[in-house]
Amino acid sequence: MIKTNAMRLLTTAKIAFDTVEYEVDEDDLSGVHTAEMLGTDPDCMFKTLVCRDDKKGYFVFCIPVAYELDLKKCAAAAGVKRVEMIHVKELLPLTGYIRGGCSPIGMKKKFPTLIDETATMYDKIYVSAGQRGCQLYLNPMELAEYVDAKFADLLA
Repeated sequence: MIKTNAMRLLTTAKIAFDTVEYEVDEDDLSGVHTAEMLGTDPDCMFKTLVCRDDKKGYFVFCIPVAYELDLKKCAAAAGVKRVEMIHVKELLPLTGYIRGGCSPIGMKKKFPTLIDETATMYDKIYVSAGQRGCQLYLNPMELAEYVDAKFADLLA
């Protein structure tokens, strides 16, 4: 079994979680494909996206895998004028994570984090465990409290 930094951090914080491992398909790293492989509802599987604002500040957004960010809603929820997605080549040096394995837990630096409000409809949601091929399954309220996130309408 994989043991990631995100798992170690949650264990230390005494936050309950389950893990689900799956075979990585390098041809399709999408969260929808992952949800299909795991036989789960893509609406309760969340991807982690990183954006920058116009002042070089960074924000982390977690949204259901089948949806897109509404950048205007994200900026308003973050309290900034505008945000844009960072380039994939910036992800690893900035967060310590790669595309398809970016977790809201345990980034190199703590960034303001927002989780789409639909997460509150579920007792548990999936987020990346910080490595391709492994998902965490945990309570969204406990996740939000741990990463100091707020819930907002972020979807296009």
